[in-house]
Amino acid sequence: MALNVEHELHTRRKGRNYGLGVILAAFIAVIFGLTVVKVLELGNANQFERFDHVARPQLIPEEGAVE
Repeated sequence: MALNVEHELHTRRKGRNYGLGVILAAFIAVIFGLTVVKVLELGNANQFERFDHVARPQLIPEEGAVE
């Protein structure tokens, strides 16, 4: 008698688990893609720091200074 007999319920669950894994991987890929696009559209990395909603004097340009 074989010890590794799989019940048909396990094969159905395995298929569902693979499907859920593909869906989760696709969701992660979409979130990563949106993050990459946002960072690439930003251009200058210093602008990224300005969106933290905290007043930081070192980020305010001085009068007469050219960026």
